[in-house]
Amino acid sequence: MTEHEKAQRPDDLTRLFVDRANAKDAAGIAALYEEHAVMAYPPGSRTVGRSAIRELWEKLLPAMPRFAAEDPLPALISGDIALTATIARDGAGARAQVARRQPDGSWLRLLDQPEFTSPG
Repeated sequence: MTEHEKAQRPDDLTRLFVDRANAKDAAGIAALYEEHAVMAYPPGSRTVGRSAIRELWEKLLPAMPRFAAEDPLPALISGDIALTATIARDGAGARAQVARRQPDGSWLRLLDQPEFTSPG
């Protein structure tokens, strides 16, 4: 298994996601998530668990265009839990994630809401 860079701060998760998505590295993306993480994607459904997240990205990445980096908003941290967010450049609204500090001090995503828009 390839050793991937770990997120040392919650804000690192966004950069690492974009880098790995652009490298078409589904395993690398999945490594950013806890074993039982939940991702609200595809829209209207949920993908549960690191293995399912990897399988989803294996299907999606080959046809996806290059991801543009999005500046993360400052992480909101309380103990070992963090809320991270970005404003989507693609017009999808905002993206939000809950991350948890791991025993080794690194951070992994626990919950991921990659697309949502405000009702309007």
